[in-house]
Amino acid sequence: MSGHSKWATIKHKKGALDAKRGKVFSKLSKELMVAAKQGGSDVDTNPTLRTAIQKAKAVNMPSDNITRAIKKGAGELEGAVFEEFNFEGYASGGVALVVQILTDNRNRTTSEVRHTFTKHGSSFASVGAVTRGFVRKGQIAVDGKSAEEDKLMNIVLDAGAEDMTKEGDDYEITTDPSAFLAVTEALEKAGIKTISAEISLIPLAPVPVNDKNLANTILRFVADLEESDDVQNVYTNMDMSDEVMAEIEKQAD
Repeated sequence: MSGHSKWATIKHKKGALDAKRGKVFSKLSKELMVAAKQGGSDVDTNPTLRTAIQKAKAVNMPSDNITRAIKKGAGELEGAVFEEFNFEGYASGGVALVVQILTDNRNRTTSEVRHTFTKHGSSFASVGAVTRGFVRKGQIAVDGKSAEEDKLMNIVLDAGAEDMTKEGDDYEITTDPSAFLAVTEALEKAGIKTISAEISLIPLAPVPVNDKNLANTILRFVADLEESDDVQNVYTNMDMSDEVMAEIEKQAD
């Protein structure tokens, strides 16, 4: 789940992505292909592709996989044609969902995602009803042990970051999408490895969730959506309390 960096970071650090690494790489390959198709394979002139590569590297996607996906997108190798669009809706507790799709078969994907919404007692919202409650921002998570706070703050702010906050043992850096690459490149140059780095949809008005059962219900909905190969990201405006987060983190151990 994207859009809630604390939970995404916990999942990443606990290795929850490892079991689904093949699925993660498949989704990233499609993202790389679309970026290369739309803007070409030259990273110097295609910032979208550079962002996708940064995201792939953040989860240790092999260089051969990255190169192959770029070549497919650029037409140097045969590959499928993908369409991008979103589904919008609401989970339990009035929590909003934006489901980012990248598919080569719109009808198949619509059927699969609608089935998941129905299974969880939800339905699609009208276009724009949910997305207007989000804003695009770069989100970068850095392990708190990898850099001293003042040094890290100086690096990212000098590179154009908007803000840096402490989230548990880690740091969350927020950027305007236009400054995302400059900040990630500054971190790479300084030898500071990121836990995760992507351009996400950030909720303008997060919905507090202080009940563990409700949080788990929403997370199960998100997890079922993410099982689809055609779902690239699921963004929510859920804001779990620290107490609920701690309980769920224990469950993930």
